[in-house]
Amino acid sequence: MPQAITTSPEPSARAASPVDAGRATLREFALDGNASSSVEAAGHNGLNMARLDHALTIQQANDEFFQQFGASSSELCGRTFCDLVHPSVQQPLLRQFSGLLEGRRDRFATDVIAVGRDDAAFASPLTAVVVRGGLPDESSILVMMPTVREDSADSEVVGGRTKKFISPIDARILEGIAAGVSTIPLASRLYLSRQGVEYHVTCLLRKLRVPNRAALVSRAYSMGVLKVGVWPPKVVQDFIKE
Repeated sequence: MPQAITTSPEPSARAASPVDAGRATLREFALDGNASSSVEAAGHNGLNMARLDHALTIQQANDEFFQQFGASSSELCGRTFCDLVHPSVQQPLLRQFSGLLEGRRDRFATDVIAVGRDDAAFASPLTAVVVRGGLPDESSILVMMPTVREDSADSEVVGGRTKKFISPIDARILEGIAAGVSTIPLASRLYLSRQGVEYHVTCLLRKLRVPNRAALVSRAYSMGVLKVGVWPPKVVQDFIKE
């Protein structure tokens, strides 16, 4: 029966990395539902953890996971994990999970745009690991995400102090990047040269203080610059210079 992962306070004997703690934890509870002190240790390390079945349905999760997404165990257990990520990253994430389910890999790490309480988007790294039991069909997928605080740089929500800092052309370029449009088609669509598009992209990277296009999209969603739940992606008008 779907349930939350509960723990009893118990001191940790060693300092484990979040991923190591997660792997050890799943070996102990994934097949029988029993929790251990390593779940608590993972929580203390700021790690959100959930166990998925082969349909990617959430079977169990720790308290930090429920708190991050602003819902109870009864609300989240039984839902598909991909429901908790933004539509723009659902298909790439499903392809990553397919590699696990088909046995082509045993883990992956990627960046996702998750959707928490009040539909607030936030960027977060995600690690997924397959943990197998004694029988071939006894396996689960453990997903692990670091806790993202509301006041952290990657989860900044600008509401109430919105600043118009994007030109109309930059907004179109950001929307195109978020939709997965490459430089040449984007240049043709906007009647710019390839170098012109790259110039505007570089300016956007500097403005949002990110290193690449993927991080640019994640930051734009987490700041509320791009509307959540809208496809194709759309920049919020309040951020566009007139």
